[in-house]
Amino acid sequence: MSTEIDIRTEAGGLPDPAYETVDFGKPELLARGIHREAVGGYWDELGELQFEFLRQQGLKPDNRFLDVGCGSLRAGRLIAAHLDPGNYYGIDINHSLLTTGYDHELDDAGRARLPRTNLRATDRFDADFGVPFDMAIAQSVFTHISLNWLRLCLYRVAKVMPPGGRFYVTFFEQPEGFPIDGIGWSGRLFTERNAFWYYQDDMRWAASRSPWSFRYMGDWGHPRDQRMVEYTRLDGEVGGSPN
Repeated sequence: MSTEIDIRTEAGGLPDPAYETVDFGKPELLARGIHREAVGGYWDELGELQFEFLRQQGLKPDNRFLDVGCGSLRAGRLIAAHLDPGNYYGIDINHSLLTTGYDHELDDAGRARLPRTNLRATDRFDADFGVPFDMAIAQSVFTHISLNWLRLCLYRVAKVMPPGGRFYVTFFEQPEGFPIDGIGWSGRLFTERNAFWYYQDDMRWAASRSPWSFRYMGDWGHPRDQRMVEYTRLDGEVGGSPN
């Protein structure tokens, strides 16, 4: 497999424990579609759902787009085909997922539209490709990370998005009256461990030290009932005064 997809490590090269021993490109794993299951399954359904949602939000071929947590390109293959060549970019924590998706989920025409250099494995949301982005999505990323990781992601994406750019993010929501020590979704959602649930106020707080406005969008048809929010990039420097 190619190693041309860049790897950026800032946390001392510490591996992601969910994937550290997995080479998704092994023939026996490819035959079972493990690289598709590792990003949450629903391969066709969620790929199409994300793509159609973004089109409804006005994604145009000449927009430059960032896919945060793009994994093995479940939605990326569709978004890249819609955009002008070279306008799709993706980051993920797992290099093997990126490489396997690129090599096995894109055909020659898809790879011609999406250079390997537009993908990056990063352990701290390094989305600086040297270009600004008009729109971005993080689908089922905030469901697997802590509040401070949410804040880091929003901070880093704000650095590469001009005022008016929009960042769409999904999360598992609990109502304000739900207890902090409550466990949701049949014992699978927690405040303190993966998979995480959040209040709406948590999602607003995560952006409070970056120049974002917050809009709750709610139900968008996700099969696991993840809810959608929209962050819009405001004027102002990243890392300035809290909102």
